[in-house]
Amino acid sequence: MIQPTSLEPAALPAACQNQPAVKALFSNSLDEKSYALAVFRTMLLTRLADEKMSRQVKQNKGSSFFLSSSGHEIIGAVAALEMQEGLDWALPYYRDRALALGLGCPLKELIAAFLAKELPRHSGGRMMLDHFSDFQRRIPAQSSCVGSQFLQAVGVAKGIKLKKAREAVYVSSGDGATSQGDFHEALNFACLHHLPVVFVIQDNGWAISTPSAEQTEGSLAGRSSGYAGLRVLTAEGADFLKTKAVFQEAFYLAREKSRPSLVIIKVPRLGPHTISDDDSKYRDAKTKALEQKQDPLLHLEQFLLDRGYLTLEGLLELKAGLKAEVEKAALEAEAYPFPEKDRAQGPVFKDFELEKIPADAEKITEEAPRIVLVDALNQALKEEMQRDPRVLVFGEDVAKGKGGVFGVTRSLTDLFGLERCFNTPLAESTIIGVAMGLAFNGFRPVVEIQFADYIWTGINQLVNELASLHYRSNGEWHCPVVVRMPYGGYIQGGPYHSQSLEAVFCHLPGLKVAVPSNALDAKRLLKTAIRDPNPVVFLEHKALYRQRTFASGRQSGENELLPFGRAKVVLEGRHLTVVAWGMMVSMAHEIAGKLKREEGLEVELIDLRTLVPFDLKTVLASVQKTGRLLILQEAFRTCGFASEVAARVMEEGFQYLDAPIQRVAGADCPIPYNKELENAVLPQKEDIEKAIRRLLDF
Repeated sequence: MIQPTSLEPAALPAACQNQPAVKALFSNSLDEKSYALAVFRTMLLTRLADEKMSRQVKQNKGSSFFLSSSGHEIIGAVAALEMQEGLDWALPYYRDRALALGLGCPLKELIAAFLAKELPRHSGGRMMLDHFSDFQRRIPAQSSCVGSQFLQAVGVAKGIKLKKAREAVYVSSGDGATSQGDFHEALNFACLHHLPVVFVIQDNGWAISTPSAEQTEGSLAGRSSGYAGLRVLTAEGADFLKTKAVFQEAFYLAREKSRPSLVIIKVPRLGPHTISDDDSKYRDAKTKALEQKQDPLLHLEQFLLDRGYLTLEGLLELKAGLKAEVEKAALEAEAYPFPEKDRAQGPVFKDFELEKIPADAEKITEEAPRIVLVDALNQALKEEMQRDPRVLVFGEDVAKGKGGVFGVTRSLTDLFGLERCFNTPLAESTIIGVAMGLAFNGFRPVVEIQFADYIWTGINQLVNELASLHYRSNGEWHCPVVVRMPYGGYIQGGPYHSQSLEAVFCHLPGLKVAVPSNALDAKRLLKTAIRDPNPVVFLEHKALYRQRTFASGRQSGENELLPFGRAKVVLEGRHLTVVAWGMMVSMAHEIAGKLKREEGLEVELIDLRTLVPFDLKTVLASVQKTGRLLILQEAFRTCGFASEVAARVMEEGFQYLDAPIQRVAGADCPIPYNKELENAVLPQKEDIEKAIRRLLDF
């Protein structure tokens, strides 16, 4: 069973350190005066920093882009006081600078990130300003994608519940993001699993230039109240006491009851969407004036003066002190260096070396029992779940008696329980986003997309979030997620169950891609993928799952692993090199055997096994020997991975070639259901044989 994390006393956030009455982060340890002063200080510091950064853009000091959080500050300032620094998690959006400051992020670092300077946190010049990232403070690297953080937040919260920890997750966005499906998928998942999430909507009434009335029908509170178990709380940001009360309730429900809340705070956006936006085109002077009157900073200032918590002299002194603090932070930020050009291409992947396992750890011979590929994958999952309690398996229909459409995950729930192998809603974005959040929280998710053809509804989480995380966080965060996908044709699946999409995934920096052709490699590669700290797309050909000829193999041991980027010479030959992966290896193996038996032709067959990384060295060595290269791919011909192999060989091994490189590939059209039509568009064995003969005759 996964053990809960220990709870250490939280430190005081930097933004409150000058308030002598403040003794802890929790609001119940603060009197009203101390609480209000701490919130006001964070808000004012944020507003002054806003003004300073806006001036720096005009001074051309490293950034040409700026967006303001003015009007929104009360939300982050109050929420930060309700959070346990270093224990609770925050997945904020770009107008959450007050939250970052309230949680202790140094102002000089936030300004340096805005100036695109080199620093370990907040992307080090790889992202725009206010895409917060701070491992120490549990702020996972945020992206520019609207609303994608919601599913990651519920994944983090799922990890909290599995650990039985007393922690909460804050996740926020503007009201425009509630139009995104990920927002509603996140509410659904949080309610299904009773997760400690505080969903925060900073409702300024605008999605850039589009008013709320043109975004969605009805009120957000009304639409969201239909989720059973979700507490919906609302407040006006100008009402400090009500804002404080709703956040106190929300964090209490999360931390003490493991119950999600949706907190909707109405605030004004006091400026344009960004510095490049002209809001006079869609907001008139009267609207702007009304919004200025709702400025929460001015309302809290008056609250403090009316209660006698702050005098006019004290207010002027505080403003002067914070202005000096901002100027000092700006000078320190400008002193950070700009990133060196030689670091522009990294880090895309986190370094990874397989652990050293003694050669005699297991004595397994070629006479060991043979198993089919689907059983090998099942064994790999069982062994890795037994070895590492952080490994979780989830997806559509993978749990309980079903074990996935193809049975790969059968019996895992029986062996490890529903906490470690569970079903998800039929929602691919949920699967990938939740996996990311669990990986942030120390788990190693292995998720199943029922068919590769259905990855597209999760592609934003896969491409814009998961693949780029390590790079855009400047190496501060990594995500060990394995995304398993059955793929390919030849078993009459039609246009939505038969595609080979490997080239798409290979084109995305940050994803590793494995495409095994047999049981032995499949098990060893999957075990390696689970241990890799980087995201891996693991493609499993449906037609090979139960094939008992080429694709079956000996039963490998628990300690057998196969490094990525190591191709296999399946057959040695001297006349021609054939490079393939997945199903094509099996078909090529059969044809090569036939040609050798009948005519003495020797084909050297190479199984790439992984496409990212790609073992070019082995391919070049073979081409140097044979002088001819044929590349096989099941996928559509245009822009397939065969094109990449051909290009690389031409660039680095042209001098070895005695004939043009040739390809056998699928037709550039959808894959039809009718078997005869399917055969007409997918490569067949006779196509491979004809291509080999043509190339040998050149």
